[in-house]
Formats: sequence, structure tokens, C-alpha cells
Amino acid sequence: MSKRPDPELIDDENPEWTADEVSRAKRFSDLPTSLQSTLKARGRPKAAVVKERLTIRLDPQALARWRASGPGWQTRAAPLLAAKAPKG
Repeated sequence: MSKRPDPELIDDENPEWTADEVSRAKRFSDLPTSLQSTLKARGRPKAAVVKERLTIRLDPQALARWRASGPGWQTRAAPLLAAKAPKG
């Protein structure tokens, strides 16, 4: 017994593929490399140096002063922490 298709799920702009369309389909790896590279280049590029997320507990007054210094305070604080880091 076949089920009737749900009219809510029928998409006239994106119909199901026929057997002929499926047989003509190509794998992504079979596409020209120039086309593959343009399709893969989505989103933000990978950074050369990935920063690490951490949790740190700070004195509330010191943290309030950093936050009061405006947007980007974490970026400004990072080099100061790096400069004061113990030599390895």
C-alpha cells in the first residue's frame, strides 16, 4: 500500500530527481578542480595562528576598568599578558 505524498512537503521549485537525472549526476570530486575550489571557499578563512579559549578569574575592579576602556579590550589585554608571561 503506497502512501499519498503530504502536500505540505511537495516543493514545485525543487522536484525529486528522476532516475535519468540521478544516473547523470557527477560526484563532487569528479568536477574540475577550479570549480571545486570556488565551491569549497565558504565562510571565514582559517587563521594561521588559532587563539585558545580559556576561563580566567579576575579582580572585579580590574575587569571593570578593562571593560570601561571600550570595545576590543580583550585584544588590547592579550599583548600585555603575553609581555608579562614568564620566559619558558
